[in-house]
Amino acid sequence: MTAPVTPAEPNEPIEPSGPAAAESTLKRTLTFRDLIVYGLLFIAPMAPVGIFGTLDAKSHGAVALVYLVATVAMAFTAYSYAQMVRVAPQAGSVFTYARLGLGEGAGFVAGWMAMLDYLLIPAVAYLFSGIAMHALVPSVSQWVWTALAVVVTTGLNLWGVRAAAKVGFLVLALEIAVLLIFVVSAVVVLAADGAQRGWLSPLTGEGAFSMTAVLGAVSVAVLSYLGFDAIASFAEEALGGSARVARAVLTCLVAAGVLFVAQTYLAGLLAPMSAAELAAEPATQGSAFYDTVDSSVGSWLHDLVAVSKAIGAAFAALAGQAAAGRLLFAMARERRLPALLSKVNGASGVPRRALLLSAAVTLIAAVWAARRDDGLDRLVSVVDIGALTAFTLLHASVVGWFWVRKRSGAPNAFKHLVLPVLGMAVTIAVIVEASEVAQVVGAIWFAVGLAVLAVQRGRRGGRTVGTGG
Repeated sequence: MTAPVTPAEPNEPIEPSGPAAAESTLKRTLTFRDLIVYGLLFIAPMAPVGIFGTLDAKSHGAVALVYLVATVAMAFTAYSYAQMVRVAPQAGSVFTYARLGLGEGAGFVAGWMAMLDYLLIPAVAYLFSGIAMHALVPSVSQWVWTALAVVVTTGLNLWGVRAAAKVGFLVLALEIAVLLIFVVSAVVVLAADGAQRGWLSPLTGEGAFSMTAVLGAVSVAVLSYLGFDAIASFAEEALGGSARVARAVLTCLVAAGVLFVAQTYLAGLLAPMSAAELAAEPATQGSAFYDTVDSSVGSWLHDLVAVSKAIGAAFAALAGQAAAGRLLFAMARERRLPALLSKVNGASGVPRRALLLSAAVTLIAAVWAARRDDGLDRLVSVVDIGALTAFTLLHASVVGWFWVRKRSGAPNAFKHLVLPVLGMAVTIAVIVEASEVAQVVGAIWFAVGLAVLAVQRGRRGGRTVGTGG
């Protein structure tokens, strides 16, 4: 395995290698607030809405506890990101971290697996937006709404990372405002009419408590958090250095956890159906949150939440598309993808070609799915496996860089061994619980990545032999 690039000094940030000229360097324009906006946009403040019923049924009613445990579980991943972004504040994120901690081959595999996630999660978000808008305006096909969302958000991303962050902030403010309206309305209803279930049931469950049921639901709930890691992709464009990026990653996760626990706790109290009834009638699980809003507050809030979700999903895709563009850009800059993707546009300061490729892939996937009855199920079943594999390699990178290679001085057993190993245990457990389709697609994508890596090594070896002769 090729030795990884290392900094001149243990704690000195690593500058881009390869053809790192001005045209391959991103501009630092993003504030701490901008980083949080990108992270929360990608996650979406009301991400639990679509899977509330499923989690409620799986956990026997302890849905708020599920998100509490999921937040703690994902904190291991956030902490590993915070550790590695200080070592390598670059656009490549987990691709760069695995190169440093584990070697060039592992770095490519991490980037390759993350690519599956970063290219397809925006497609799912665009499809969610198209479905929601089609429900509101049925005369326009959902694939048209889906394609329109791709075009609008791609235009914003090409305009510039700062401009996209400003528009994204307004959308995020709208989403949080709708969430606050739900919270206030729910509190008013609870004060006037009381709860449908026990006041502690969202934390303890209905009937006998089952930790096995809660952990089974956690394996699904952690997928709501995918996206906070995108913050690390903007490390080269952030003002204030790597410490600020690390703080933004952790802050975003905590903020998402608080929002998720609060909304699921209130929805759990107001749900008109018990967890057992939801489990017995799977068809009702998808609309369980909306049914709760309808029965307790009114259909007006249902419509408001639906509009918010439609707009929010499109801008979640905007953040995902931006992160995907940075990943493609970073891999191209290190000559792992075609070099033409490593160019930065002088006027906008963004990797335009990488963004356009990302947009093209997500557009094809999203429109294809929008034109099929089972398109959403097929996309959702495969998007998460890439991120979880990349997270596993991220944790291994912390161990490799700090504990095995000791590149940043004396390692700390708790921070650099225990925590990342626990993080690996979480991500591996979720991979094991993933659907068979996701596992098969992930294995195929992994195998293709290994083949590409072998070809690249063969070509590099051939050039070396040729020059040496």
